[in-house]
Amino acid sequence: MRYEVKKIIAACMAGVTICSIAPTYAEAANGVNAGITAVLGESLASGAGVGMSAVEAQNTTAANPDATATTICGYTNLGIANVDNHLNIREGAGEDYDLVGKLPKDAGCEILGTEGEWTKIQSGDVTGYVKSEFLFTGDVAAQKAEEVKSTMATSNTMTLNARTEPNTECSIWTTIAEGEELQVLEDLGDWIKVDVDGDECYVAKEFVTLAEELPKAMTLTELQYGQGVSDVRVDMIQYACQFVGNRYVWGGTSLTNGVDCSGFTMRIYEKYGIYLPHSSKAQANCGTRIDASQAKPGDLFFYGSGKSISHVAMYIGGGQVVHASSAKTGIKISNAFYRTPICVVRLLND
Repeated sequence: MRYEVKKIIAACMAGVTICSIAPTYAEAANGVNAGITAVLGESLASGAGVGMSAVEAQNTTAANPDATATTICGYTNLGIANVDNHLNIREGAGEDYDLVGKLPKDAGCEILGTEGEWTKIQSGDVTGYVKSEFLFTGDVAAQKAEEVKSTMATSNTMTLNARTEPNTECSIWTTIAEGEELQVLEDLGDWIKVDVDGDECYVAKEFVTLAEELPKAMTLTELQYGQGVSDVRVDMIQYACQFVGNRYVWGGTSLTNGVDCSGFTMRIYEKYGIYLPHSSKAQANCGTRIDASQAKPGDLFFYGSGKSISHVAMYIGGGQVVHASSAKTGIKISNAFYRTPICVVRLLND
């Protein structure tokens, strides 16, 4: 018995969490003692073990709702989208209700309840209903989370320098806006290797917050294109946004089976009679360059390092772009200034 108590106290002092990188510290010694006493009492009462897996923890919470809730990647009752592309989220429990968002493949959500064949969920800024048959839940969801979760680095500074090497002596590859999330490729101590649209670069650990996460739902407002634009531009953006969640494939040109960044914009413009080369650098030399502040839906934003262009995205209004980002995220919507654009090009003359 004394041995078990020591194990529990040691676990409490270590701040054990699941799917969380940053430890949580008590405000004062009294808070630590109180926390240990509370957890110790609950542990002895429930018989919960120390060092259990995510699956075991979720099962324990489900079996004993009075026990301290254990989160998996931030969710206490986890659901994961079991689809190839994305899962529609509706305002109510039925297909007659309006769409309020989309849950991408492998995205996580908090299960709030069920209503017939529908499950009420919350993910990101979206709350609504999805068909229950398209959700992983319980043990399966916990196991799936272990397979698909990613360590993400969120910029916590106004302008984050992403560098070509893990030091301040090298050149700045691009700059990242505050609040943007980057996939972590490797933790190097003081530096983090991250993925930015399929390219590798380095950011200082002190300027990012690390956490293991699952993709989140997108709201319909993230798909809006703004006001006062031509019918062609409106139709183009609606057409482009229907492919959000589809695969990224380097060199690909299929909007449904796999496409890269320039292949995406090439195919979208092709539908409207404008034929672009399959290269972001070459596309930047088409049309007319404009200031980013003048951008309209359908204009193209180009990114890269210095003056070297390596990525292209389509502006959809509201300060956002849609683009084939990387193999990890596929076609997605981002802040147009998630990284510093090199130039903006207009191809539609209206």
